[in-house]
Amino acid sequence: MPERSDMSTVLTECKRIVVKVGSSLVTNQGAGLDINALGNWARQIATLNAAGHEVVLVSSGAIAEGMQRLGWKKRPASIHDLQAAAAVGQMGLVQAYESCFRQHGLHAAQVLLTHADLVDRERYLNARTTLTTLLSLRVIPIINENDTVVTDEIKFGDNDTLGALVTNLIEADVLIILTDQDGLYSADPRKNAGATLVSQGKAGDVQLEKMAGSAGSHIGRGGMLTKILAAKRAARSGAHTVIASGHENDVLLRLVRGESIGTLLTAPMLSLAARKQWLADHLQVSGKLVLDAGAVRALHSEGKSLLPIGIKSVSGEFNRGAVVACVGEDGTEIARGLTNYNATEARRIAGHASREIESLLGYGGDTEIIHRDNLVLL
Repeated sequence: MPERSDMSTVLTECKRIVVKVGSSLVTNQGAGLDINALGNWARQIATLNAAGHEVVLVSSGAIAEGMQRLGWKKRPASIHDLQAAAAVGQMGLVQAYESCFRQHGLHAAQVLLTHADLVDRERYLNARTTLTTLLSLRVIPIINENDTVVTDEIKFGDNDTLGALVTNLIEADVLIILTDQDGLYSADPRKNAGATLVSQGKAGDVQLEKMAGSAGSHIGRGGMLTKILAAKRAARSGAHTVIASGHENDVLLRLVRGESIGTLLTAPMLSLAARKQWLADHLQVSGKLVLDAGAVRALHSEGKSLLPIGIKSVSGEFNRGAVVACVGEDGTEIARGLTNYNATEARRIAGHASREIESLLGYGGDTEIIHRDNLVLL
């Protein structure tokens, strides 16, 4: 990864790229698949592929295409209707991409993911191996959330988040999020004529989240805020993020040549170890541990393990080895990790010294609730 953080070095020196395209771009604001747009992205990705770059495409559009095929004007609220629309729309979406890439002598591969695929460590590693193998074969992976089987408990919620998770999964250098906006503005340009484009910022900057707001299109699920949060998530593996308009001519090629387009959100040079990336990328946790001020300080400032004496309360039901959230008394999540005790045991020993564990439980166990090697700060 380059040491400088300007556009000319961030993208020109990248090897592995994740490109995410939104529903409004793929389906021309819901009017049906925009074959010309898909063809343009395929041409650009083929050019990058020939130059030695590895590109993964995270594409929205299955539900929107299904809605168009089924004649639905409004995105349904029912999970079953969404699943049906996705099943119908996936057919056209994949066929269109395969046809576009075939014109450039490339194969495309459909990869459908759910959160459960990334929560389970073995499935996480299998998904990673599959994607890296496809890239080694010069196949273009087309990734989407598996909307045909997803439920409220496991859905990613938007493909911006999915793009960030895939970026971390394969340790890509850059995440490029193509949208129908020019990038992040200082305010909503539709409401504030004085809004200016933010050309560069730091991923994870809370001020950027305040600028982003939450509005999305009527076709997709994500807004600018989900893109800013996706950049924050991608930064955990050291990846930079660019948010740019998918309507810009040859946007991918120009970005990789170093042209400044849209908003560049740079990541810190230090990235999490692979196992801790996996922990941080859990979208749902099984339980919550509320910590006192001393425990928060021990984790955040002193790099220590979480001991039972620092826990004020335990919520949720979970087994040993589950991912749980560690929050301060104000409710702010500061860390998450793999617990050494189940929920019942954790409640019994919460607030007690480690030397009391055996007498409280009737058997000996680990001195810490979460060991620092199995804990990641957020």
